[in-house]
Amino acid sequence: MSTSSPRTIFHVDMDAFFVSVEELFDPSLKGKPVVVGGQRDERGVVSAASYAARKFGVHSAMPLRTAAKLCPQAIFVNGHPERYREYSGKVHEVLGHFSPLVEMASVDEAYLDMTGTERLHGRPLRSAHQLHAAMKSATELNCSIGIGTSRLIAKVSSAKAKPNGVLWVLPGEEAKFLAPLAVGDIPGVGKVMEQKLHAIGIQKVGDLARLDDRDLEHRFGKWGLALAGKSRGEDAGGWFDNAVGENVDPKSISHEHTFDEDTGDAERLQSTLMRLSEMVGRRLREGGYFARTLQLKLRYKDFTTITRAHSLEQPTQMDNQIFEQARRLFFDNWKPGAPVRLLGVQASNFESGSAQLDLLEPSRHERWQKALAAADHLRDKFGEATIGLARGMKGGFRERTHENPAALPGKGSKKKPEI
Repeated sequence: MSTSSPRTIFHVDMDAFFVSVEELFDPSLKGKPVVVGGQRDERGVVSAASYAARKFGVHSAMPLRTAAKLCPQAIFVNGHPERYREYSGKVHEVLGHFSPLVEMASVDEAYLDMTGTERLHGRPLRSAHQLHAAMKSATELNCSIGIGTSRLIAKVSSAKAKPNGVLWVLPGEEAKFLAPLAVGDIPGVGKVMEQKLHAIGIQKVGDLARLDDRDLEHRFGKWGLALAGKSRGEDAGGWFDNAVGENVDPKSISHEHTFDEDTGDAERLQSTLMRLSEMVGRRLREGGYFARTLQLKLRYKDFTTITRAHSLEQPTQMDNQIFEQARRLFFDNWKPGAPVRLLGVQASNFESGSAQLDLLEPSRHERWQKALAAADHLRDKFGEATIGLARGMKGGFRERTHENPAALPGKGSKKKPEI
């Protein structure tokens, strides 16, 4: 049996990150109900809400119009993704001074494996307070830190430490800490699973822990076994399959846009597809992926939604090739003149390495590669809206503020093309 000491994992979660960054640029927002993500009359969703707005029931992923009804006095801010990337970079830099094993789970949260760093930074609580102070000094932002023997415990404890706190669950106390918490507090337990658990009388994590593993496996399959492990504080299930700091390849990359007003304008719809194709291509190149399957998502005014996919002979990461396929799928399936509510473009079925060059026009392919690499470089430096293909200009729309934007610090490209 292994006699190794338990791991020490930190979960660092920036408090109301998007709102806090906006407050740095506009101090008049401090203490007020603020909603980031768009304007009160738009169709989008809330990306973040200040603590003052949350008191009225406003939360992320809520429709902006619903947030406006719940909190009419709220100040609505479009959001500035380039600022959030900049400050996420500062956060990542601070974290790197405390551990070489950093996993940016999103733009505003990260896991650190602090195992074996006591000689350098002291005991977990001491090092957490040092990290707290360093983060405030470097970014002017507050964070909450959860400490545990697993990522699951660290994440749950950081949520309980908010705002601006530190919580350490001592080794051996994991089950006791989790027992009184609602099952919905377990990472990965969504509304559907929560309802299923409630239906069989499981309200608290302690209720879950008392069930036999085999019973849970019988009821919920492999996810049941993962639930059993989570109830004990273990990193079980898809959320935590990889090691801290290990890059995990996504299964797909997608971007979509909901129009503020439904449109049947073919030119605007094509321009929007071009812009979405650029965004997907950018993420593919950033990750070093080549996609063999491309998919269109088309939603009409009445919410009827269709998806159509096409597999390529040769995988791609080129904006123009993605657009050609998206455009073809669109015109093969769109009812001419029918108002469209939403368009989306998705790439999947990834392959690594270089795509096969067009043997008839290798120089044309290379020119596109260099042009797109130059465009990516400008976006890295000046923001996503800096440059785009002419076809997509009329379809320009504000970059959505979300947790996993392009150019996320700590998740850079495996292979950056030369420019």
